[in-house]
Amino acid sequence: MAVKLSSFLCLLALINVACAARQQQPFKYQTESHGECQIQRLQALEPTNQIRAEAGSTDIWNHNEEQLKCAGATVIRHTIEPQGLLLPSYSNAPQLVYVIQGKGIQGVLLPGCPDTYQSGQSEFEQFQHGGRQGREEHGGRGWSRGEEQEGRGRGQGSQRFQDRHQKIRHFRAGDILAIPAGVSYWAYNDGNEQLITVVLLDNTNFANQLDINPRRFYLAGSPQEEHQQRGRQQHGKQQGRWGSQGSDKNNVFSGFEIDWLSQVFNVDRNVIEKLQGQNDQRGNIVRVQGGLQVIQPPHMTEHEQGRRGESEWPRGQGERGHGGRRGRGDDDNGFEETLCNIRLRENIDDPERAAIYTPRGGRVSTINSFNLPVLSWLDLSAERGVLYQNGIIAPHYYSNAHSITYVTRGQARIQVVDDQGQTVFDDVIREGQLLVEPQNYVILKQALQDGYEYISFKTSDNAFRSTLAGRNSVFRGLPVGVIANAYQISPEEAELLKFNRDETTVFQGQRSSERIAVA
Repeated sequence: MAVKLSSFLCLLALINVACAARQQQPFKYQTESHGECQIQRLQALEPTNQIRAEAGSTDIWNHNEEQLKCAGATVIRHTIEPQGLLLPSYSNAPQLVYVIQGKGIQGVLLPGCPDTYQSGQSEFEQFQHGGRQGREEHGGRGWSRGEEQEGRGRGQGSQRFQDRHQKIRHFRAGDILAIPAGVSYWAYNDGNEQLITVVLLDNTNFANQLDINPRRFYLAGSPQEEHQQRGRQQHGKQQGRWGSQGSDKNNVFSGFEIDWLSQVFNVDRNVIEKLQGQNDQRGNIVRVQGGLQVIQPPHMTEHEQGRRGESEWPRGQGERGHGGRRGRGDDDNGFEETLCNIRLRENIDDPERAAIYTPRGGRVSTINSFNLPVLSWLDLSAERGVLYQNGIIAPHYYSNAHSITYVTRGQARIQVVDDQGQTVFDDVIREGQLLVEPQNYVILKQALQDGYEYISFKTSDNAFRSTLAGRNSVFRGLPVGVIANAYQISPEEAELLKFNRDETTVFQGQRSSERIAVA
């Protein structure tokens, strides 16, 4: 009996240890081999594939490239012409979008959330003529029963269905847009210039339980394959033309039998054929003739938008969970409050919101789970940097995240050093190029003559930066005696090394002529 009890207790202890270990596992997939991040040399990356569509194009970086495999990331860039509609789709990985240029509207179809934007026939006609555009019900509830019956009556009297859909979200240049894994979304360019966005997909995120290959599931059209999967033939840079016969990608409805879908939707077969994208050669970005008609409230100013009813995580939800690391507290007010009204957008370009600023050096702004709480669910964050001519970002590293940096304007010289003290990157990076900065690798940047602007995606919702020079750096935390003995210098030299820079991260750099004179 004692032996059985002892065996049972040992087994129970092992189970507890295993469970504890599982709970403490990071939320990232382990890469397929331990050598994924054994990078000998980094390089600035260009898109390897471009897919043209009727109203725009999509540029794709090869996710099988060594650096992107290390970061577990995929990057794409959309260029959408005016009146261009990016077809609805969802992905197996969470996405973070930065709007480089233009403006538009977006629908993010959060599962289980009510269709709070709805219109009767008369309201729909007013919208078409530029009048009041629908209404929004706050708090995640629909119309009352009486209002619904009245709306149905109007719809029946005019032989027209009453439209209703989920919230429409405006966005503009400088916005960061968060899209959870498996959530369908669409976007439309309602401006007069090209809409350009760069998108990060975090393939190794905890929310992706398939594999580390990016997968996009389209709900409409018959677009070309965006991501070449492992095991298939790899090509160099290729360029597809919309309308070509080279597409082997279909939307998710195309795999079902037409008659079955006809029953499911209660519509004719010819409608289902169009639903399946048969003979649709427009690609993933289509042109909307006459402009897109949707229900939306009058557009507010940016200040008003910041105060409207898109809530943060509700009070009492400080605990982490819900597939990510933040979950419901004991006093939450229900599903609709926690998810349906959550804020998915934040502007990172406003100079007044810069976290770090040096008058002649530049500025750095950050969006993380503290100012956009949904990022704790996605486990992602972003950094926007604007360096003036010769401005320097001090040597630094991120202790808990990879950085995937895209240059939006200008040029910079960048050096990256690995754990062996070897320089793995020393080159100029230019607009439109991408650089992966692996976790704990030390990075030093200096803008060239035209300045340097970038957006950097981080694979953590709260990336920790450690600087190696300036105020708040490692040197400020070390005693002078430790510095002097570690580097075999005098205490006076140690003090200079420790206190000679008062800036935190962004420094004013010397001009090229001054550097030459000093040398």
